[in-house]
Amino acid sequence: MGNLTSGKFSTTVEEVSNENRTPAPAERSSRPGVQFSRAERQLQPDTAAPQETATLSRQWQRQRRREKTTEPLVCCLAWKGIVGIFFLPIILSGFASCPKHKDSFPFPCRSNWSHLNPLTLKKRSEGLVGRCAHFTLEGHKFLIFGGSIHYFRMPREYWRDRLLKLKACGFNTVTTYIPWNLHEPERGQFYFSGNLDMEAFVLLAAKVGLWVILRPGPYICAEVDLGGLPSWLLQDPNMKLRTTDKGFVEAVDKYFDHLIPRVIPLQYHRGGPVIAVQVENEYGSFNKDKDYMSYVKEALLKRGIVEMLLTSDNEKEIEQGSVEGALTTVNMDSFNEKFFSRFRQMQRNKPILVMEYWTGWFDNWGRKHHVKSVDEVEQTVSELINREISFNAYMFHGGTNFGFINGAVYFGMHRGVVTSYDYDAVLTEAGDYTEKYFKLRKLFASISAKPLPLSPQHTLKTVYPSVRPSHFLPLWEVLQYLNEPVKSHIPVNMENLPINNGSGQSFGFVLYETSICSGGRLHAEVHDIGQVFLNYTILGVLNEKVQDLFIPNFTECQLLRILVENQGRVNFSWKIQDERKGLIGPVKINNVSLEGFTIYSLEMKMNFFQRLRSASWRPVSVRYLGPAFYLGTLKAGSFPRDTFLGLPGWVSGFVFINGHNLGRYWNIGPQETLYLPGVWLHPGDNEIILFEKISSGSHIYSTGLPKL
Repeated sequence: MGNLTSGKFSTTVEEVSNENRTPAPAERSSRPGVQFSRAERQLQPDTAAPQETATLSRQWQRQRRREKTTEPLVCCLAWKGIVGIFFLPIILSGFASCPKHKDSFPFPCRSNWSHLNPLTLKKRSEGLVGRCAHFTLEGHKFLIFGGSIHYFRMPREYWRDRLLKLKACGFNTVTTYIPWNLHEPERGQFYFSGNLDMEAFVLLAAKVGLWVILRPGPYICAEVDLGGLPSWLLQDPNMKLRTTDKGFVEAVDKYFDHLIPRVIPLQYHRGGPVIAVQVENEYGSFNKDKDYMSYVKEALLKRGIVEMLLTSDNEKEIEQGSVEGALTTVNMDSFNEKFFSRFRQMQRNKPILVMEYWTGWFDNWGRKHHVKSVDEVEQTVSELINREISFNAYMFHGGTNFGFINGAVYFGMHRGVVTSYDYDAVLTEAGDYTEKYFKLRKLFASISAKPLPLSPQHTLKTVYPSVRPSHFLPLWEVLQYLNEPVKSHIPVNMENLPINNGSGQSFGFVLYETSICSGGRLHAEVHDIGQVFLNYTILGVLNEKVQDLFIPNFTECQLLRILVENQGRVNFSWKIQDERKGLIGPVKINNVSLEGFTIYSLEMKMNFFQRLRSASWRPVSVRYLGPAFYLGTLKAGSFPRDTFLGLPGWVSGFVFINGHNLGRYWNIGPQETLYLPGVWLHPGDNEIILFEKISSGSHIYSTGLPKL
């Protein structure tokens, strides 16, 4: 928090220095290894497409002529507006009546909200208000042009770059989720520093000149593990998540008791940039407890939230997810005229906010990469602007599911969300410009009364020499460097392991070992995928669909080992109630339950890799079959930059750079490369460790472009 007042954060977006300016075309073309889209080459700073600008200008001129005979809007000052000021006490507060909405209404005047800036707006008496068809901020008409950026999905060092790009594109608001499971990974242990310093992110947004809408949950979805709920909630099999169940409410209350005091000083009325706070998330699709949304709303209010409250739901469930006292907003894939007509009837005399306009979509392992066309995004945003509908682009910048934080979907089969949260968004996973960015920037420039800020410099990528791992350690030789194993009469699922101060294990792998003295039909319920070994020999794989495996007969007692991977808990639907990982229930051979288990937790935290440095690594000579750790050195030179890692020949596992978990790789696709932020590299040599589950490859390659 202390460094927020330093010179590092003192520059506003209106004062972007030369180091962040958009390079001239000639400068760009001289840079080796950097490719720019056709849209970027055509774009000159702060200019709109001539045809679009001319069309909108004619519409504005026609509208201004109409203003002489029609009631003016707040943003276009006229004599009626001046007279109205003197009669406000007579017509009470707000507007006396709501003007009739015109579906084909062009944007009435160029937007100029430079005076509505969190840095310069000092006198604050009235925050964001929904008056009739429009929002007002401090009494001035205000359209929310929002973009979603998740602070926890990128290195802290890149926050400023992404926020500057949001502002330079023409947006005025950033929205972000707050992930409970990352902020309270163990009961009563809260983390709000480093990459999880939510307050620093919000204050930095204010310094850039952006308003903020917070989405604190407790459930957030966001394609993160268990929708952002901490996995220790699953320890109680009787607890009903996202309801007024006593145990769940107690956990939420304790979390909010810690979280909300951090949010209070960030609110608009306290001089901060937060203009609205969301109540839960998409509860209409869950809808298990009619009292739950009221509980969450009151939990926010009684702890000091005074800004506008809102809900957020898909089109079909919008009524089920709403709650009195909060503005109902909608999430949608495309502009739907009929829906908006119905929505205005449902929520009369209030403005419309599209809380999530999906600029793309997330990917799952084993499925195709999702893409949404540039033209479709441009057309939808144009429709929303022309009808003066506030919106939030989800996502503006998606980022990365670093570590084990990815969620999953379940539609007859469990499928984890891939490591990249690129989302085919306005910025790429690595924060690079896309054609969507330049199209939207032209559109926003065409309706802006003032020139848009200059776009920050393109982030350069590089290609490092390939890495050939020099040493390896089979998993079985690593067990001594793990924390003390759990001894149990029966198998224990991941969440109920007596570790982490009683909070169980959230992420990673669990290894179960027990002695068996005969073969036969093995039966076990595994979530999500388990490799079965007899001593060191792989016998097969179990998962949610395959729960039986034949073990051949042998003469002496052997060690049965089952290595189970948590591939991400489901983040959407009632399925979250049953997302316990590891071995669930008894393990049987020929219907006889096995007993006497030794259980190792492989969370792969930073301190584990520190201990691993003292291990006696084996030189790599031949290809090894089975789970193992591989050690190599990435040479980054004097000035490390971002890159992407390709792993051809490797099958499935995780990559760690200097202890940072880059996330899962898997040769079933669609993702083929892992994003490596340059800020996680040291000049010179960098330690790279792979945990490969199945079979080693030969090299790890660096590339300047991602492959999805």
